[in-house]
Amino acid sequence: MLEELSIRSLGVLESASAQFHPGFTVLTGETGAGKTMIVTSLRLLSGARADAGRVRTGDAKAVVEGRFRLPADRAAVAELLEDSGADLDDDDTLIAARTVNADGRSRAHLGGRSVPVGTLAQLTGELLAIHGQNDQLRLIRPDQQRNALDRFAGSAAATTLKKYRAARAEWVALLDELDRRRADSRAIAQEADRLRFGIGEIDAVGPNPGEDADLIATIRRMTDLEEIRSTAATAHDIVAGIDGSSVVDGLGTVRSLLETASDEALRELYPRVAEALTVVTDLGAELTAYLGGLPEDAGDLDALLNRQAELKTLTRKYAADIDGVLAWRDEAAARLAQIDDPEGAIDELEAKADGARARVAELAGKLHQQRARAAKSLATKVSAELTGLAMGGSQLAVEVSLLNADDDRLAVEIGGRSAHAGGDGADRVEFGLVSHRGAAPLPIAKSASGGELSRVMLALEVVLAEPDSGGVMVFDEVDAGVGGAAAVQIGARLARLARRHQVIVVTHLPQVAAFADNHLVIGKSGGGSKGRQTSTLTTLGRDERIAELARMLAGLGDSETGKAHAEELLTTAESARAED
Repeated sequence: MLEELSIRSLGVLESASAQFHPGFTVLTGETGAGKTMIVTSLRLLSGARADAGRVRTGDAKAVVEGRFRLPADRAAVAELLEDSGADLDDDDTLIAARTVNADGRSRAHLGGRSVPVGTLAQLTGELLAIHGQNDQLRLIRPDQQRNALDRFAGSAAATTLKKYRAARAEWVALLDELDRRRADSRAIAQEADRLRFGIGEIDAVGPNPGEDADLIATIRRMTDLEEIRSTAATAHDIVAGIDGSSVVDGLGTVRSLLETASDEALRELYPRVAEALTVVTDLGAELTAYLGGLPEDAGDLDALLNRQAELKTLTRKYAADIDGVLAWRDEAAARLAQIDDPEGAIDELEAKADGARARVAELAGKLHQQRARAAKSLATKVSAELTGLAMGGSQLAVEVSLLNADDDRLAVEIGGRSAHAGGDGADRVEFGLVSHRGAAPLPIAKSASGGELSRVMLALEVVLAEPDSGGVMVFDEVDAGVGGAAAVQIGARLARLARRHQVIVVTHLPQVAAFADNHLVIGKSGGGSKGRQTSTLTTLGRDERIAELARMLAGLGDSETGKAHAEELLTTAESARAED
């Protein structure tokens, strides 16, 4: 529920605030006083695009703040509150704010935290539903009519639609890949030939990981083979020795002497000598192995150089080193497996696409049935509402038909008929208006007057709101083009709607305003800062309401006759509400 709204420097409103209460609240006022600024401020809190032209002339920014009391069931907004870090006030209400600078930049705040406008829109979208004259015009568009039917169809249709969209996206991706494969089959065949050649060339050489680096080290040794052999042999002789004069033999003698020494200090050196003997013995063994691994002569060098040349041929073509060449070979093999046998791959893709098409057709058919069933119920309920809105025998007809598919790659078969699988299903939804019993339904875009369209939209919103309760519904001149008895019926219906929702209505009709629980008036004033015109927002008591209704009836706010008519209208509305 919206409890409080504060506005600063928005349009003609220099500074205004109002308390809102449960039930039915109307906002009235003279033309140009700024009634639409109330709706504009709520749209800003709902994430609407910021318009610098709405900032009051001469001011740096416009600020809108709304205080909301969250519903008892907060599951829909709890995650958003947690993710945004928004804090509730001590009285368990939430403050949402929007700032629009004169240069067009906008800021949003939620519970004292700066948040993206999209986050603000998500949260207030769960609390606020705003319906204006533009919404009435949108109602004549087929996509908006389909959206309204889907809302009425409920979670079952929503789940089917979600699955349908996912299945269709998968199908379209497969069709796109098929088109690409067919168009690129020659290029793919050429790519496959290049990959096969490269893999064959690498396999023919058969390199091992790190082989190029090992060869460089080996060849370097081979160029100085005799010197290396002499150095290694000399070191080996010193360590392992010949004729018993080796380092190993000397350390063995030292170990024996220390082991049998009578002096404790000498015996303490024994472990260190034993350790040194182990190290030197291992060194001798490694030198022996090194000498054994050296070629017998430099004749092997030519074979190593030839091998190095083979490896360089690969590194010049495929990668900087042999490890990179082997990685390229693995990647090439994987790519070849993917594109080899292009005809076979196309056949496989076609089979997958056929399966995806069948899945889309199944879901489109299921969604079509759900919409068709919901259409009958929606038409019946809205028609009943229209009867109570002074539209005589007019009825709403909701037709669900399949979209035509002519040589369409996105064609599916539903119930033996070919239909186009669009982004939101294979259905075309059209609202028609039956003017009297026995008449053929005509599209509301062509047959409904402005007043009739207003009442159809109100009836539709009433029906769509039935399963829910506790939200805030805002109507901006939903009664446009209506008067007389029809206006009375609209007022009575809004009052009934307010039993389940908080309803806020901007109206110019006294018949509607008389049914409200709370009445706010926006008045012009010349006492703004810098001598500019401004507007005030005032909550009216009963006597003030009578004067305002008199003004709305015939501009006779100070006339006793006008007040008498207004009081009669208000009393009649109060009685009708009490009896309803």
